Amino acid sequence: MHFDSAIAADLHKVLSRRGAHADASGNAALDRRSFLKLSGAGAGFALGVFPLAAAAQDANGKGGAPAGLKPNQQPAAFVRIDRDGTTTVTVNRLEFGQGTHTGLAMILAEELDADWSKVRTAHGDANPAYFDPAFGMHLTGGSNSIKNSFTQYRELGARTRVMLVAAAAKEWNMDPATLRTERGAVLDAKGRRKPYGELAEAAMREPVPQAVTLKDPKQFRLIGQPTRRLDAQAKSTGQQDFGIDVRVPGMLTAVVARPPVFGAKPRAVDDAAAKVVRGVKAVLRVPTDRGGEGVAVIADGYWAAKQGRDALKVDWDTSGVERPDTARLIAQYRELARKPGMTAIDADVSALANAPRKISAEFVFPYLAHAPMEPLNCTVAYDGRKAELWMGTQMPGLDAMAAAKTLGVAPEAVKVNTQMAGGGFGRRAIPSSDYVVEACQVARVAHAAGVQAPIRTLWSREDDIKGGYYRPMHVHRAEIGLDAQGDIVAWDHVIVGQSIVKGSPFEAFLVKNGIDGTATEGMKEPYALPMRLTVHHPQVNVPVLWWRSVGSTHTAYVMETLLDEVARATRQDPVAMRMKLMQGKHPRHESALKLAVEKSGYGKRTLPQGHAWGVAVHESFNTVVAYVVEASVAKGMPKLHNVTAGVHCNLAVNPMSVEAQIQGSALMGLGMCLPGAAVTLKDGVVEQGNFNDYAVPRITDMPRIAVHVVPSADPPTGIGEPGLPPLAPAFANAIARATGGTAPREMPFPQG
Repeated sequence: MHFDSAIAADLHKVLSRRGAHADASGNAALDRRSFLKLSGAGAGFALGVFPLAAAAQDANGKGGAPAGLKPNQQPAAFVRIDRDGTTTVTVNRLEFGQGTHTGLAMILAEELDADWSKVRTAHGDANPAYFDPAFGMHLTGGSNSIKNSFTQYRELGARTRVMLVAAAAKEWNMDPATLRTERGAVLDAKGRRKPYGELAEAAMREPVPQAVTLKDPKQFRLIGQPTRRLDAQAKSTGQQDFGIDVRVPGMLTAVVARPPVFGAKPRAVDDAAAKVVRGVKAVLRVPTDRGGEGVAVIADGYWAAKQGRDALKVDWDTSGVERPDTARLIAQYRELARKPGMTAIDADVSALANAPRKISAEFVFPYLAHAPMEPLNCTVAYDGRKAELWMGTQMPGLDAMAAAKTLGVAPEAVKVNTQMAGGGFGRRAIPSSDYVVEACQVARVAHAAGVQAPIRTLWSREDDIKGGYYRPMHVHRAEIGLDAQGDIVAWDHVIVGQSIVKGSPFEAFLVKNGIDGTATEGMKEPYALPMRLTVHHPQVNVPVLWWRSVGSTHTAYVMETLLDEVARATRQDPVAMRMKLMQGKHPRHESALKLAVEKSGYGKRTLPQGHAWGVAVHESFNTVVAYVVEASVAKGMPKLHNVTAGVHCNLAVNPMSVEAQIQGSALMGLGMCLPGAAVTLKDGVVEQGNFNDYAVPRITDMPRIAVHVVPSADPPTGIGEPGLPPLAPAFANAIARATGGTAPREMPFPQG
């Protein structure tokens, strides 16, 4: 992974410059006219203060934000109330199918006492107000959206409500304490009602309260209620626009012929046939990711650009770059796995030598593509001095800095318009900003060549799958020793795989003693095991990235299938053995597992002949998911029939979204098992290109799924990713029990 550390420094500098005229509290001063312009007065009123700016003061010099409030704590950037009462909540996360826009809007609307039927949402941009409050940067990922912004959005709603009440109290000459709010209005004791839309302008002039009292969970009317998503109708009727649908006046479309081997360059280009394709405006060589170079074909539409690219004749020079090969890599990884690497978990495993019973296992996990339904795209309007970008991005601030550096403009001269995205699974959160940088390179080179138009750089499905940034390939090797009673006395484990964060801004806190923590997350816990864990991180010319649930995609599979193997070898019930190994110290795991067991009928319900139970439980992103599944194998073909989920995500803000996320991530986890669910390389070239040779799960693969949530009033944890990891091992364990063999040791599952 390549990341220019100067971009991080640029981010700090631009924030400093934007706050250069700040007062002692860190808030920049704006005159009233500027504030009204920024807050959108005329159609509606943004409440509080504009990000990085004090609220407009009234004629007496009153109003504004108190010292100590940060931009992401001030309502103006997040709440807009129109005169008709329509309330728009700006969300600091990318919405790409996970339901964050509905969840965060529910949280804010709950404390605001908004009329939910009038609530709308909008994306935030690269403004610092939209930082993740825990990470201090723009980020949608790690299942952190609801978790990290739960209190933030509650307080934003509560602050807005206090300001509206204060405005009503002044108008009625009453004590604010005597007023209450309900469904988008302020009411007095006699039932007199003032809609928020009529109070918004006056409320904007009220001071922003620093401290607010939040509701007791018992008072929640929205939070915890199954709620239909705000974007559901538009998406289900084809009316929703995504980044790929952006249309800017005069816009051209570019497609790029990228090198077949990562980092390669053209030796020669014959573009004569491409240039005569109707609609083609220019054919230009452009830098691509990892030091490579490609050829951009720019045309008045996608089809013309693609036809032009197809007509190119490129002689690629791959002599100076490594050409990885899957078969060779697996052999190398297996060799590395036979010797200890860097120590991640230390333990005495000397008992392994004399253990009366041993289990040896080796696992192979392939590279995986993200393959979101909407391929990568980025539209850039660049005039040589400033730029405007449109794309679905999980890290708009980082991408804006990368764009500024690529285009050679000041960071303040780059505007990012975050678009709805059609999936991502991590691919739109790239520390190298590869697809954004490439689109900016196309715009820069085109501008220098005299092409004066916004350019949308669009990837095809084949580009997307062949274009890199995969879930890394891994090999695991385990040696487990059991005593005469069947207890585990030693567990020696080695993981081999590329690091996804070395060389990125995340390295400082995710790499310890040379070990990428994302590669080992999910190992050992919650079980009391004498495990030694060591790691090898080979360098390979294959760009890698987090993939939904990150390291848990492989660690959960290894842990949960090996534990089941121990249970079968020692004639223990797999559920009882897991409970014993938790030693009563992990109540959330136990609650989730017990709930899944109870609701599935495990151990009580008689299964059809040939069917078997499979169990797995795993924590990722602070959420525990347990699966009890029912599966069979017929003529060598495994089939998953029923899935029962027990979920402990603390407070479920929107139970309907929790259910949808578990269903979707379970299906994606099942997809890892399907034949063809692998990215392979031959002499440096990715062999897969579309859904005909890179398998993704389809509706016919979907089992029946029942989702049950452990009741809790504790602050919510993540839900977008945790449902994926335990599905494959639960399925594999059912296969092993149905066949009397062992769980598959390679992914995807072998057939026959």
